Amino acid sequence: MSGIADANIGTTPVREGSRFDEAALARWMAAHVEGFAGPLTVEQFKGGQSNPTFKLITPSKNYVMRLKPSGPILKGAHAVDREARVMAALGGTGFPVAHVYGLCTDESVIGSTFFIMDMVEGRIFWTATLPEVSHDSRPLYFDAMNATIAQLHQIDYAAIGLEDYGRPGNYYARQIARWSKQYLDDTEAGRDPFMDKLVEWLPAHIPDGDETAISHGDFRIDNMIFHPTEPRVLAVLDWELSTLGHPVADFAYHAMMYRMPSLVVAGLGGADLAALNIPSEADYVAAYAARTGRATLDGYDYAIAFNFFRLAAIIHGIKGRVIRGNASNVDAKARAEALPLFTQLAWEQAERAGA
Repeated sequence: MSGIADANIGTTPVREGSRFDEAALARWMAAHVEGFAGPLTVEQFKGGQSNPTFKLITPSKNYVMRLKPSGPILKGAHAVDREARVMAALGGTGFPVAHVYGLCTDESVIGSTFFIMDMVEGRIFWTATLPEVSHDSRPLYFDAMNATIAQLHQIDYAAIGLEDYGRPGNYYARQIARWSKQYLDDTEAGRDPFMDKLVEWLPAHIPDGDETAISHGDFRIDNMIFHPTEPRVLAVLDWELSTLGHPVADFAYHAMMYRMPSLVVAGLGGADLAALNIPSEADYVAAYAARTGRATLDGYDYAIAFNFFRLAAIIHGIKGRVIRGNASNVDAKARAEALPLFTQLAWEQAERAGA
């Protein structure tokens, strides 16, 4: 098992800075979670999610709690109420998400907003080469992911009450402006020649045709729980970045794994796909296009370039926080040092898209 998996799988006792009144939580669950019966035991998941996540154990059933972290946070960040809302809405359509039992926005209960969902038992894969599964079954796992993201993008968001979940339309222009501003404003992190070119090129070459769908925002293989033995997605996790967005951009973020170096989680760059029996990028894109009723996936290379730019902008922000001494993640310095690699990759994608 990889070090990444070791660091993220399983639970630990609740960490010092994450403790809360467990008796108060049990009382709330007794009043609001159908079928709940104590006693309640609480453990904390190891995973580095930005929202603290807990395993709630009872004699008859286990649950998961997502908690908004305490202290000052950025506006719009750590919105567990949004996560609960989109998951509850999607659950009613048959889309694979954990069942949401309840949301509590009364911070007097345990000190912060939280929601309770089902504990889905299954497999999480941390590398996209899928070394854990058989050669013959690997294409089936990729097909399951492809079908799941296609299903998400075909759901009528207005019909399930999510018409105000984000701003429909003009997604690329708004996102490029947001990440360009963050990059340009962080003068301490410095400028990068590839980023400077992308800031100019991307807004001038937004593809024709605008679409809006529910966008997961972080649809990666390690954000899915698969059936314990079958190539089937049981639950898509981590909806913190979800919004209304462009479906091709959301799919391209997922398919970016094909061009991502293997040194990054879920990267397939440089892998021998034929030997591994993993579908080619072209076949994977064609399968999504067919599932969503498209003859071709127009704007796909542009969407890949945009997503690499977005990732590079995020890493540039991490570099700034490292320089200022307020980066919280232990891996922040290593990520900041990788910035030139990501900005070059981002520009290479723009060149593939016609820059």
